[in-house]
Amino acid sequence: MTPPSTGSSVATQSNNGSADALRTVNDFSIQIATVNGSGSQSANSVLLKSVFRMGIPVSGKNLFPSNIAGLPTWYTIRASKDGYLARKKEIDILIAMNAETSREDILSLPAGAMAIYEETADLKQFRTDVDCYPVPFDKITAAVCPEAKLRKLVKNMIYVGVVAYLIDMDMVAVEAALRQQFSKKVKAADLNWSAVQAGYEYAQSTLVKKSGFKLETLDKTKGKIIIDGNAAAALGCLFAGCTVVTWYPITPSSSLVESFIDYAKKYRIEADGKATFAIVQAEDELAAVGAVLGAGWAGARAMTATAGPGISLMAEFAGLGYYAELPGVIFDVQRTGPSTGMPTRNQQGDLLSVAFLSHGDTKHPMLIPGNVQECYEMAQQAFDLAERLQTPIFVMSDLDLGMNNWMSDPFTYPEKPIDRGKVLSKEDLDKLGGFARYKDVDGDAIGYRTLPGTDHPLAAYFTRGSGHNEKAQYTERPDDYINNMERLAKKFETARSLVPRPEVVQTGQCKVGIIAFGTSDFGVRESRDQLKAEYKLDTDYLRLRAYPFSREVHDFVASHEKVYVVEQNRDAQMLSLLKLDLDPKQIVKLQSVRHFNGLPLDARSVTDEIVTQEGI
Repeated sequence: MTPPSTGSSVATQSNNGSADALRTVNDFSIQIATVNGSGSQSANSVLLKSVFRMGIPVSGKNLFPSNIAGLPTWYTIRASKDGYLARKKEIDILIAMNAETSREDILSLPAGAMAIYEETADLKQFRTDVDCYPVPFDKITAAVCPEAKLRKLVKNMIYVGVVAYLIDMDMVAVEAALRQQFSKKVKAADLNWSAVQAGYEYAQSTLVKKSGFKLETLDKTKGKIIIDGNAAAALGCLFAGCTVVTWYPITPSSSLVESFIDYAKKYRIEADGKATFAIVQAEDELAAVGAVLGAGWAGARAMTATAGPGISLMAEFAGLGYYAELPGVIFDVQRTGPSTGMPTRNQQGDLLSVAFLSHGDTKHPMLIPGNVQECYEMAQQAFDLAERLQTPIFVMSDLDLGMNNWMSDPFTYPEKPIDRGKVLSKEDLDKLGGFARYKDVDGDAIGYRTLPGTDHPLAAYFTRGSGHNEKAQYTERPDDYINNMERLAKKFETARSLVPRPEVVQTGQCKVGIIAFGTSDFGVRESRDQLKAEYKLDTDYLRLRAYPFSREVHDFVASHEKVYVVEQNRDAQMLSLLKLDLDPKQIVKLQSVRHFNGLPLDARSVTDEIVTQEGI
């Protein structure tokens, strides 16, 4: 089924004033509809990076099937001179390479869009208000590529050349992007470049430009990088000193561990060839997180990465980590549920399950990155917090952030030293004369711990998931249990001052506020501009970056008459967490804006919903 894309693009008048000079410059989206397994990824990457090399802010989103090759897949590239990176609801340029979906694809376009397709498809019969560009892709490919077995792959590069001509793409940038893509395969680079040139030359000699979509060189990407969130998080884990990774592969988190393995093999091999890291592919997610907690107990920095179904399986060990107070980091790259759901679609639907994961009374801190730079930074923060708080820390990414390419400033080398928390050495124990593992000595509800192998007769203690007192001794006394559980609740309150604080944009003049988190941030930022420009509605904005919530969240809600909570799930899960945390008098101000069709959140959906609820 074709992703929904309705609406109209905005055109601007060019300086020459001619009748056909309505143009949209550096502000449109391109959707490439292909077949899964057809090798279009390289061509799409070349297009994305070509726009980036032209200095134009760009983002790319891959919508692919979760099962077998041969099913429809779409890749969307958004160029935005204003730097908007969210998915654009409207598709302005369609490259229809999948005969199975081509009719539906072109029917989904707004009036004034353009469509490029195989000429035998004759898509013009379906739309008279769309500029159609038929291209004999098979004929051009056969002329360029004598080897029939390579034509399926080379064919994709033909559309790169065609669209490059139609939107005035800088061919120097295109060639540079292509040769970067095939940097280790010179012959492949030459063959694919000849295909791009063939597509460009055909379009130049045959097609008449009708649509006004155009790229012009800017300088807004200078010094920027392009990276996906999973790779950024993996790099953050490396800098955090992570040495143990245990995992069970699951979409969309697998590439996080795969990236870590690549980085570790490059940077964690000693001169003698010995590795300073351990990678364990466990039999399932429960075993994976159990190994993480065991490694954390032993003093290693350990992590795993999973998605919703894996989170469900981790519940028992998550409770052990909370109750026995064991450090570990779990990356949850969220996807749609329930159950298997749609493994390759986006959602923010694990919030409630993670916050209270396990039976009994548990509360887990969550870090919520909103961009790839925060994936890198929060990965490092998560390990520090896990050891400082002595508890599992969950990093709540999602498929859109984790698997798609994003533009970012380069990452900075960490300057803060690693925080191992309250770990007692042999020398410390000599001075203290002993310790009680679960005693609140400092008033922050965090006890002191020792690591296995500490050479001191008083270093040992029992680590158990059953009832225990301050000295880690087994007990079922009601007062011991209550004291322990109250201390754990107090430790969660301590976490409020340690987790990343929200990002707040507030003038003090607005009656309406918006709260969002994660990748919803990209759509909300653009929506706020739409609300102001189109409806004269000014809004304040708070982006959550962690749970438990800090005091700024309470203050933000209290200072507005109405607050919209934007999230990508059906049941308004973040709204529920806020209601549990806020003063009952403030809860009535909260309104829900939900998006849960599996596609990344777009600005127009947010704008339309807020306008409807405001009655504008």
